[in-house]
Amino acid sequence: MVIATDEKSAGGGSSFGGKITNDESEEVIGEKSGPMADILRTSTKPPALDDVVEGSVIAIGRARVFIDLHPFGTGIIYGREYLSARETLKNVHLGDTVTAKVVGSDNEEGYIELSLREARQALIWNEAESAMQKKASFELPVTEANKGGLIINWNGLQGFLPASQLATAHYPRVPDGDKEKIFGELKKLVGQKLEVMVITANPKEGKLIFSEKGAAPTERASLVEKYNVGDVLEGIVTGATEFGVFVKLEEGLEGLVHISEMDWALVENPKARYKTGETVKVKVIEIKDGKISLSIKALIEDPWKAAAAKYKKDQKVDAVIIKYNKHGALASIEEGVAGLVHISEFTSEEDLRQKLELGKVYPFTITFFEPKDRRMTLKPVA
Repeated sequence: MVIATDEKSAGGGSSFGGKITNDESEEVIGEKSGPMADILRTSTKPPALDDVVEGSVIAIGRARVFIDLHPFGTGIIYGREYLSARETLKNVHLGDTVTAKVVGSDNEEGYIELSLREARQALIWNEAESAMQKKASFELPVTEANKGGLIINWNGLQGFLPASQLATAHYPRVPDGDKEKIFGELKKLVGQKLEVMVITANPKEGKLIFSEKGAAPTERASLVEKYNVGDVLEGIVTGATEFGVFVKLEEGLEGLVHISEMDWALVENPKARYKTGETVKVKVIEIKDGKISLSIKALIEDPWKAAAAKYKKDQKVDAVIIKYNKHGALASIEEGVAGLVHISEFTSEEDLRQKLELGKVYPFTITFFEPKDRRMTLKPVA
């Protein structure tokens, strides 16, 4: 079987996927085994545009090669397709089996027009789709970095590894999410080999997307299995994001403290609460799919338990406005115990914000109180 490529990009022209690199021009002659070959030989449908077909070389002319596609006719490689595969075709002889892609059917001479270049691309994309379905992992070198992630080459295809799909050990956590600093951290990974999986393979759009998450499950699983839900541990904050903080438990293993598990009180900005390198005590609250979820607030007494004995429905209380949301405003009667002041108590959202300013204390009546569910509603005192 002969497979060839040229320097033309594969599909879509995407900036991060589908580009055949120059060093991938290669040829395989006489290969007649494997699943792809079996599929091609057993096909009973006449070849259509974009199909990949296989046949024997029956004639070699000047700037053209003829392929037997029995029982469907004769294929021809000529013109631009011949020129693009000229170096490969120098090694083709009568009787060789060739794999090519149909680029035109029944031309004016009655031949089926074929391309070696596009066949190579089609077979590579087929391998990419198979790798995605099998969740196979590969150790591949990083060739470039941009502000969104990393460029990786696989079998001649240029793929993209988004920063969001990096393993926690490689995720660029920088103060305030500065894009230039993130880019600087990503550039440090150029030249390194990362273990990745294909998560998107779309030849029509030329998109080949990788993920580093879950690509090395065996090693991570051996670390995770040492921990149990309920364990109380000390770890080091390795980074903060808008959704929580990452905590290193040991070399090669991190867990996430989601923003909702940081404190019983409202946390608006995890980056302002914890700094990289800070030691924190955490509790394991979930282990799932090789990931460890942690909590800081689970080690703090739930303020709603004490509130259950102090407050009740129809009681008048003072509360400070801590946040606006689409339903109204959140007002805290003490640290970690907050209730909703519904927007229906006001003529409009603007009216609510004028009458209830952030950070100020106002008198309210508790209209609903369910401490077990940590739910409370408040109504301004007239």
